Amino acid sequence: MINKVILVGNLGNDPEVRHLETSVVAKLSVATNENYKDKSGEWQKITEWHNVVAWRALAENVERNYKKGMQVYVEGKLTTRKWQDKDGNDRYSTEVVANTLRILGSREQNEALRGASSTASIPAETSEKKPAQEHTDNFSDNAGDDDLPF
Repeated sequence: MINKVILVGNLGNDPEVRHLETSVVAKLSVATNENYKDKSGEWQKITEWHNVVAWRALAENVERNYKKGMQVYVEGKLTTRKWQDKDGNDRYSTEVVANTLRILGSREQNEALRGASSTASIPAETSEKKPAQEHTDNFSDNAGDDDLPF
């Protein structure tokens, strides 16, 4: 059986990080987009929001380096939690528990690259390739980077 999620999207807001007695947890809101043509031939864009949770050292890395608007790569597993609201009603939350996170760039960098024509020069600060910041939880069962989509 396989439970694996891979997302590439933008952070909708700054991560929410909490320091618990024995651990650290970070919650991220990641937006992914899908484009399609409707019946009239007009392009439409659908944005899907994903709740992502990171624990321990991965959460500490998120707290130090991740900000709203950054494009991120997320790899993890889908989980559903059951909880009760203040009225005692059962509620369910589905989220991605991340075991790998990588910063791919900021929204401004991506827009600058998309907006540049093939003949225009890209400003130095966006054309320089910076090493991706990646962190993987120690408990990850990944075989390595061989299964990354890029």
